[in-house]
Amino acid sequence: MSRAHDHDTADGHAGHAHSHAPVPVSRRATRLTLAALIPAAVLTLVGLFLLWPGDLKTEPWTGAVNHDGVVASVRIIDCADAAEPPAQTPEQKAPPVCGDVVVRLADGKVVTTSIPSGPGAPEVEAGDKVVVMETESFEQDGVIKYDIADHDRTDGLWALVLAFVGAVIAFGRWRGVSALAGLAFTFAVLLMFVVPAILQGSSPLLVAIVGSSLIMLVVLYLTHGFNAPTSMAVLGTLTALALTGGLSALSVSLLHLTGMASEESLYVTFVNADINMPGLLLAGILIGALGVLDDVTVTQAYTVAELANANPNLGFGGLYRAASRVGRAHITSVINTIVLAYAGASLPTLLLLTAGGAPLGEMLTNEFLAQEIVRSVVGTIGLISAVPITTALAALVSSRSEGKAATPRRTRPRQADALEQAWGLPPEADAFRHPAPVRHDHG
Repeated sequence: MSRAHDHDTADGHAGHAHSHAPVPVSRRATRLTLAALIPAAVLTLVGLFLLWPGDLKTEPWTGAVNHDGVVASVRIIDCADAAEPPAQTPEQKAPPVCGDVVVRLADGKVVTTSIPSGPGAPEVEAGDKVVVMETESFEQDGVIKYDIADHDRTDGLWALVLAFVGAVIAFGRWRGVSALAGLAFTFAVLLMFVVPAILQGSSPLLVAIVGSSLIMLVVLYLTHGFNAPTSMAVLGTLTALALTGGLSALSVSLLHLTGMASEESLYVTFVNADINMPGLLLAGILIGALGVLDDVTVTQAYTVAELANANPNLGFGGLYRAASRVGRAHITSVINTIVLAYAGASLPTLLLLTAGGAPLGEMLTNEFLAQEIVRSVVGTIGLISAVPITTALAALVSSRSEGKAATPRRTRPRQADALEQAWGLPPEADAFRHPAPVRHDHG
């Protein structure tokens, strides 16, 4: 085996997930990387320890108990013959449906309830799996009342999740498995740390910062491996996330956003009045921005790495300019994606405001839409800043000798090794027999 091949193997990159040859990393860039990542990891662990919630005791604030059941039969009658005909508002165009539904609960008990009515009420038929809500009657003490609350979607959701997992593994293979593991870790952090910590009274903004940093540090390395491009993506994401958080806090303060523009936020204050709603709004902006930031930063970091492997003579400037062109194309498409995602989420509110005949200026300054505008604008600014930051960091560690062009590595054919052994020539003589081609860097 040739010495060149031995050198490549000894670099410690033989087990790298990518098939391309590793790009040498300067010692100064490595020291800078560790100097930034180690404090970030330590601060994240300290914040996780300080903000970790204790045992969260929750009680059903509705006072109801839900049961799984299956509809046994449905009997429809004329509403005029019903003992308690459902009330109908003038806005309802369809006539109400009256009757009884017999439901067999999971414990074998059979109960009878009325057909669900009203806007958004579930339409049921025999054989449907439903969720039955058990409450105590307000009119009669000690009398238990049963109502169909919703359809039971457990089986359908499991089938959808299994299809998603199968598609990810079929396409991504082991990378897909690691991506699914990262997704599971993200849900674990959100459900076991972020949500309980906020409910126990911790600052939503601090909880979001610690949770986002933990998710990013673990998921990016788990998915893409511990290497220089991933480290640069982590640093770029941290920097852009800090900028996004600062701009979000400034925007919320200047626009006097309360974080209570939606019906869900009002319910949150009803459940726990001690939650800082503006802080919760900031936490949501940060967590939402993280999902797009890591996509952009990873793309930029690995684009620089591939460019450096394709043309080792490219210095810092050449790598930065080439990768920035890719980043600009990526950003222009992602911006539209962000705006459409927020517009789709707020579409019912847009319809409501438009149907009310409000002027365009009043619609845009409505607090709910103002929140979505802040999410979109601040998230986009964070994305735009992530491209040059990550590209510059990745170009710094991927360019040889801190940006100076170096002699490109030449792949030696196996036949040359055999000739050396047959002729007894030293490996250094191969450079004279087959001089390396001269390449010019045009930037």
